[in-house]
Amino acid sequence: MKNWRLHILLLLIFLIGFALIYQLFSLQILKHDFYKNLADNQHQADRILFPKRGEIFIKDRFYGLDDSSQFFPLAVNKEWPMVYAIPKEIESAEETAKILAPLLEIDQEILKEKMDKKDDPYEPLKHKLSSGIVEKIKELDIEGIKFITENLRYFPSDSLASQVIGFVGYSNDERVGQYGLEGYYNKKLRGKQGFLNGEKDNQGRLIAVAESYSQPAEDGTNLILTIDTNLQFFVEKELNEVAERLGAQGGTVIVTETQTGAIKAMANWPVFNLNKYSEVEDIKVFLNPAIHDLFEPGSIFKPITMAAALDKKLLGPDTTYEDKGFVKIGATTIHNSHDQPEGVQTMTQVLEKSLNSGAVFVQQLIGKKVFRDYLEKFGFSKETGIDLENETRGNISNLNSKGDVEYATASFGQGIAITPIELAMAMGAIANKGELMKPYLVEKFIYSNGNEETTKPKIVGRPISKGTAEKLTKMMVSVVENGYGKKAKVSGYFIAGKTGTAQVPNTDKRGYSDETIHSFGGFFPAFNPRFLILVKLDNPHGIRFAADSIAPVFREIAKYIINYYEIAPSR
Repeated sequence: MKNWRLHILLLLIFLIGFALIYQLFSLQILKHDFYKNLADNQHQADRILFPKRGEIFIKDRFYGLDDSSQFFPLAVNKEWPMVYAIPKEIESAEETAKILAPLLEIDQEILKEKMDKKDDPYEPLKHKLSSGIVEKIKELDIEGIKFITENLRYFPSDSLASQVIGFVGYSNDERVGQYGLEGYYNKKLRGKQGFLNGEKDNQGRLIAVAESYSQPAEDGTNLILTIDTNLQFFVEKELNEVAERLGAQGGTVIVTETQTGAIKAMANWPVFNLNKYSEVEDIKVFLNPAIHDLFEPGSIFKPITMAAALDKKLLGPDTTYEDKGFVKIGATTIHNSHDQPEGVQTMTQVLEKSLNSGAVFVQQLIGKKVFRDYLEKFGFSKETGIDLENETRGNISNLNSKGDVEYATASFGQGIAITPIELAMAMGAIANKGELMKPYLVEKFIYSNGNEETTKPKIVGRPISKGTAEKLTKMMVSVVENGYGKKAKVSGYFIAGKTGTAQVPNTDKRGYSDETIHSFGGFFPAFNPRFLILVKLDNPHGIRFAADSIAPVFREIAKYIINYYEIAPSR
């Protein structure tokens, strides 16, 4: 009885000592990093250094006594105000959301949800505010609502080359390039983040003389495009005019340098305002039809079929066959577009008059395997590798059936689907003496350290020989001189070209609809080509054939290029 008080006292001392030792162990060992960071934050500053995003420029050439060039900005950086919330400082998220929702044009419940995050010290509400909205919000003097200035993307020309450029959107509040060049080259354009670690005074300011550690941010790479400003403006204007005049659903124009694969203009219709991309209702307009949309090319494909037969030396430009206006393949009858017999015709006349029966004759002469091999050599079953996001590869899987009809219709561009860029580069191979070039849009990369890297043209194949290309060029010149391509003629110049009027297949049943796709592809000067133009128009109204609808558009663009680049007459 005398010792129990002593035992209790000793036990209490032991428990208190153990608690103190555990607390010290917890503070110094278990929670060491937490309290160290807490202490460091009282006198140290850790900052992320954000890089400046690379900018995108195109050429603006002026020809005088000496060829000079300057750059026109397509995508640059501009400072914009942004509003954010500090949720823990906001007295009533519901009332604040109710006040700001109409000014920011954001749903009230979404704003309330953002401002209810009491553990979040920084919650972005809206980017790229106008100065007027900023002033109105500042006048309200709402506790916990702050502003900062952001360096964001700005597009001086609004919609020029919109599907080519793409835009910079947000993913989890991080700026990310999306679509076009902004998406394809996002890693190069965004640069690399840096950091700064140093000591700060009791006012939160960095102490200049204190020890610090830093890694400077690496600014993004600037892109200089192959596209020419004036040519792009002109091509977009021409495409817009013809699309609206004929009530077309869409359209594309591609201009390439035949010897390099450089894209000098790439226009689509309709377009969208890059500075207001968030207001677009149908996001399909973000996709670039020139590289993404598949279509059955129709008769513009006939030079490809002819190229295979010429290259295999199975026929020549003057080889003849008898045209009856149609050809029977088993139980299927294939008609010419005008459904009239022409009698004995040469291979050159097959192209001049765009005879389906003649294309079938050529394909049957070639054979199925050789025909398919040449389609693959021309690049119709794979992506071209152009430096743009969301490119689609052509689809020639219809030829897997090995059926006679499938191959016969493919000879004049029906039953297979390709992209405009694939077709442009394939026709470019004919112009380029048989060499297939890789298309590209960035001519030069200018890095933040001042170093420059120039893109070198790349040959990706040789589907036909130089001799075949020369023969086929003469035949395509005859199409413009004597055939359906007459409205593409430019006085003083030989133009090689081919028209195409293709039916659009039904989406809900077999067969073809009443809709059509008109196309014209050509290059010039024909026997020493510098440029190729492909024009495509989706379902125009009021004109039946491409020879009348878009061959004149080709002519106007060709005339502009000839004058702009001062190309000497070729005849």
